[in-house]
Amino acid sequence: MINNTVTRLTLLASIALLLSACAPEVGSDAWCKKLAEKPKGDWSTNEATDYAKHCLLK
Repeated sequence: MINNTVTRLTLLASIALLLSACAPEVGSDAWCKKLAEKPKGDWSTNEATDYAKHCLLK
C-alpha cells in the first residue's frame, strides 16, 4: 500500500512539473502574444508591468 502511494505521488509530481514547464518565458514573443490575447481585466499588476517593459518598449 505504501509503494502504491509513493508511485501515485511521484506520478502527480511529474505531471505538475511537465505542465509548469509549458509556460513561455516572460518577455518572449510567445509570452507577449499569449498575454495580448488575455482580457486586460484579468492581468495582474506584474503581468501589466512586464508586458509594458518587454512587449511595448522593446
